[in-house]
Amino acid sequence: MNSPELYDYDDVGEAIAEGRALRPARAYRIRFAQDGLDFTPLLVSDPVPLGRQVIEAAALDPGKGYSLFAIIASGDFEDVRLDEPFDLRGNGAERFVAFLTDRDYKFEMNGREMRWGKPAISGRELAKLAKPGPDEGVFLDVRGGTDRMIGSSELIDLSAPGIERFLTALRPPVEIEIIVNTRKKLVRGPTITFEDIVALAFPGPHDPNVVFSMTYRKAASAPHSGELGQNGSITIKQGTVFNVTRTVQS
Repeated sequence: MNSPELYDYDDVGEAIAEGRALRPARAYRIRFAQDGLDFTPLLVSDPVPLGRQVIEAAALDPGKGYSLFAIIASGDFEDVRLDEPFDLRGNGAERFVAFLTDRDYKFEMNGREMRWGKPAISGRELAKLAKPGPDEGVFLDVRGGTDRMIGSSELIDLSAPGIERFLTALRPPVEIEIIVNTRKKLVRGPTITFEDIVALAFPGPHDPNVVFSMTYRKAASAPHSGELGQNGSITIKQGTVFNVTRTVQS
């Protein structure tokens, strides 16, 4: 009886997304990052690799003191010991991150405990973990005070006593100067709607037969220029330009 032909590799992330079991394959593709969250594809030969096999597949020396974590479906960090098998078939994890460190630092993100292999973490890395919405930011939970939004380039010290707690919340509105039909306007941002811009360009009530059209450029959101339609919205920045025209339908 012939054995079934093996795939060259199966992608663990695709299997999780499709809700299927891993296929028999010569290798299994995971996503791996070192000392951060910039993941790249990595092939391992075993569907139940040891932690050291993941480290070795990344061309790293396990003897140098790496710590390895799997990021499971809930977003939690699970410690993977170097001589401990990790079953790719049932843990719902495709992302692994390794740190060259002799200790890890705990913190919380939206109530979930996470671990980091360096004494500081940037706002950029926190945002990758939190995945805030377009109008949200990552905030440091200040007990007894006002929660503070973290900038993308800001570094947070995780080595201080206690556990830092972070959460996602709506960013506070900011005043942004835009240009509407060549006139400067100060508006609350960062998101603005088609109807908001029409009201700035042509204040007051409008005849039902009037139709508005709009183009924009220098927006913060992608695409940075184009047409904005009724009920649409974009993210603006200082100097975003709008041109609004109105047409009377017969």
